[in-house]
Amino acid sequence: MPPETVLAFDTSAAHCAAALLLPDGRVLNRLEPMEKGQAEHLMPLLEELLAEGGIGWGDLTRLGVGTGPGNFTGVRISVAAARGLALGLGIPAIGVTRLEALAHGLPRPLLVAEDARRGEAYVQGFGLPGLETARLMSASALPDAPHVTGSALPDALPPALPLAEAIARIAASRSPGARPAPFYLRGADAAPPSDPAPVILP
Repeated sequence: MPPETVLAFDTSAAHCAAALLLPDGRVLNRLEPMEKGQAEHLMPLLEELLAEGGIGWGDLTRLGVGTGPGNFTGVRISVAAARGLALGLGIPAIGVTRLEALAHGLPRPLLVAEDARRGEAYVQGFGLPGLETARLMSASALPDAPHVTGSALPDALPPALPLAEAIARIAASRSPGARPAPFYLRGADAAPPSDPAPVILP
């Protein structure tokens, strides 16, 4: 099987992250911290990365996208972009959770615990029986593990790869399946408006 040309991206936190895996072995990474504005910055960032790699959209063979958990709107931005690009380019888009990406390349057994704020953490075990399913837990009640990573734990192992590159490498090795979908472990923070709906005149 020829090497894949994979473009991966993630906007699940306060950033736009992207990586391009090229058949010649080159890997290009970009990370732009930003609290908001990912929807406006994502596509120009991806186009810059493709230009840096000397390829066009039609040269891609698959996409990788971070599906969360994380910022509710940020996750939807990336997933919607990946699904639209996959449809337009006729290539598969593979969803990868943030927890899987953080675990990629680290020793097992491993506990990933990412800060979810409000005193909670997104937690998933790799090679840890009973903890294989991602969940939301109290940050003060995290289980012990031989190896740990993630922002919710002190003295944790750093990720083996930049987030977007890990997503790209996982996507390159995974068989395409269902279209990527947001992976949420907590409901949206947005509340319905309290004002009455406007009256629509006939």
